[in-house]
Amino acid sequence: MSLTLANASLLRSQNFIGQQWRDAGLGGRLAVTNPATGEVFAQVPDSDDDDAGRAADAAADAFPAWSARPARERAQWLKRWHALILANQEDLARIISTEQGKPLKEARGEVLYGASYVEWFAEEATRICGDIVAEAVPGRKLLVLKEPVGVVAAITPWNFPLAMIARKIAPALAAGCTVVAKPAEDTPLTALALVWLAEQAGLPAGVLNIVTASRDSTPTVVDAWLADSRVRKITFTGSTPVGKHLARESADTLKKLSLELGGNAPFIVFEDADLDAAVDGLMAAKFRNGGQTCVCPNRVYVHDTVHDDFVERLARRVGALHVGPATDENAQIGPMITRAVDKIARHVDDAVAKAHAWLRAAGASVQRTARTTTRPPC
Repeated sequence: MSLTLANASLLRSQNFIGQQWRDAGLGGRLAVTNPATGEVFAQVPDSDDDDAGRAADAAADAFPAWSARPARERAQWLKRWHALILANQEDLARIISTEQGKPLKEARGEVLYGASYVEWFAEEATRICGDIVAEAVPGRKLLVLKEPVGVVAAITPWNFPLAMIARKIAPALAAGCTVVAKPAEDTPLTALALVWLAEQAGLPAGVLNIVTASRDSTPTVVDAWLADSRVRKITFTGSTPVGKHLARESADTLKKLSLELGGNAPFIVFEDADLDAAVDGLMAAKFRNGGQTCVCPNRVYVHDTVHDDFVERLARRVGALHVGPATDENAQIGPMITRAVDKIARHVDDAVAKAHAWLRAAGASVQRTARTTTRPPC
């Protein structure tokens, strides 16, 4: 897919630190690949701990002034950002599709989905209210005030490169926190474009900072934030092992954590189910984003009495899915993210091997039964 944008400025190739677009300190570069073609179509910085430290410096310096701004001002800025996201929906969708692989229809939907978080938290910014607690001693009042925690580090996955980072940045900024962010190495361009729009919306210097890094360099970047006492909160969506690492390493500085980890959702079909509705539900749940979401069912349990009928209906629907690149407006399934291909191949090989083993065992069982039933009586 040729990446042609109406607003070419959205395609960024540098980190954004302290209101400056800049390369990694050591000059490292990370290739961004189109999973539909394998083509390297862009490069971004491969950052290290020094770059992460500069981002934290900028966020920490900006925090006092940003946190002191009236909530109404923060809300107005978020609304301007929201309007710019909507105005650039098509370009943002094209960036998402090119680096992540999802069809354009889904990418357009993700832009609206991500923008809705910004709109929501723009409204919530003005509703951050404290409490007056019932008095424990006569004549005294207890007041509870809500204050921003400080610098927030946001680490996001590749499957929803716009929605996930918007969902983390928007509430932090609404609350008066400043942000350092690291998008997934497979899909950095969407996040960089989103931050460029934030800059255009008039965000003050240092309030939002973003650095990109390869898979090998990511631990160096994130560990720098984990060790930095000025970073008061970590928000992460991704794998359980990484979440455990973040929890362990953040203990020394007692950071607050928001972790959204893994997913292992079963889909259950009972014997009295409406099978057409069940198939519709499974298609929507399993094949969204090519099955690359944390809430996609990984296991399907079907009651014995409706199993064969359900499988037949499901097979027809799956066989009719249209697979194609993002340039195909009719595509329902795009390419898998590059790193997932080998994992999928292992799953397929495992399933085929187990199916063959089951068939061999079933065949042996049938033969034993046949020998038993045809044997002459004693």
